[in-house]
Amino acid sequence: MNVALSTAMSGISAAEERLRASASNIANLAAGNQSRPSAEPNNVDKRPEREINLPNEVVEQQSASYAFVANLKVLQTQLNTTGALLDIKA
Repeated sequence: MNVALSTAMSGISAAEERLRASASNIANLAAGNQSRPSAEPNNVDKRPEREINLPNEVVEQQSASYAFVANLKVLQTQLNTTGALLDIKA
């Protein structure tokens, strides 16, 4: 797989995980559970869990959705470029 394709796919996966974690945080808020899991990698030092702040979670979801769309655009551009190069060579 092309490096640009794998980078875009990795970014899409990370944005999806951020959105999932934020949605889980909002669901926990509604359930009365105030602990805040995060989408941080496991190999870094853990930060203490913080209380869930609804406005921050909404911003996190919007940021994750923008990152998702941006990575889709990178993927689309890479695929279009590859297709154009193949058309030229064919």
